[in-house]
Amino acid sequence: MKTRITELLGIEYPVVQGAMARIADGGLAGAVSAAGGLGIIACGGASLEWIREEVARARALTDKPIGINVMLMDPRAAEVAELVCELGVEVVTTGAGSPANYMAAWKEAGVKVVPVVASAALAARMERLGADAVVAEGTEAGGHIGELATMALVPAVCQAVSIPVIGAGGIADGRGMLAAFALGAEGVQCGTRFLTVEECSVHDAWKEKVLAAKDSDTIVTGRGTGHPVRGLKNKFARECRKMEMAAKSGEELEGMYAGSLARAVAGDVENGSVMAGQVAALVAERGTAAGVIQEMVREAEALAGRTLDELAALNSRRERAQGGGDDFTA
Repeated sequence: MKTRITELLGIEYPVVQGAMARIADGGLAGAVSAAGGLGIIACGGASLEWIREEVARARALTDKPIGINVMLMDPRAAEVAELVCELGVEVVTTGAGSPANYMAAWKEAGVKVVPVVASAALAARMERLGADAVVAEGTEAGGHIGELATMALVPAVCQAVSIPVIGAGGIADGRGMLAAFALGAEGVQCGTRFLTVEECSVHDAWKEKVLAAKDSDTIVTGRGTGHPVRGLKNKFARECRKMEMAAKSGEELEGMYAGSLARAVAGDVENGSVMAGQVAALVAERGTAAGVIQEMVREAEALAGRTLDELAALNSRRERAQGGGDDFTA
């Protein structure tokens, strides 16, 4: 399969694994890259030594390209940006700020730069800075989010820039992948779908909560701080919302959020921030990173080969194979 994204990033399939803080480590990233996608190691809040160790861990699993995500609001962002060049990773994704200060160094080191954007205006700004591609992430996504939904955001971004666009937010299977391509994307990024794979080291309680999720089971907290986060409903999230509705001070709210992700990673899925996207409702099995990528591409290609009449007829039957996936071979 060839798109501008596969050619740019040197990967087999245009599937990028989302950077999930404290979750997307070298084991998961290495498995995704080995399977032909692009694995991303999430560096937000991580020490430089941890990053070095996880890049080495990914390199031990595959010689294919891997990526690092730099959270630009991280106090150590400048150090991580320098480490990107030192470690020779092929791709860097960025979020929560502008990568302008680091763009020249990354370009000189031959690193492909792919910022995550939440608006067409920001995408255009990233293109002017020299970004190689952008990830247009809709508000359906888990973790830190913007306001625009994927259905509106992706085509708007595609109209605003000439560089390749990767669609993200609400994509977990071939249907979502095909939809993103129909909107103008040339690749997709998935986070929530990779939470339940064997290679993901997140606590089993988190995986089970994703697998049990319904379409109404996510909630957004943190709007009062200016940093909204989507996760699964639990005791922690409901308490946060109550505090926000009571117009508590930013300091009180920040204190509430402190350590919440770490608690969830350790398995406390009631008192921690269990980040996941709305698409968690469509994740019904565990599987492997390779299996997720292969099935997603197979499903998307099977659907893409049908006329609108055929798709409508298929949709009207609502035939579902065991395990939750549609049978597109009929």
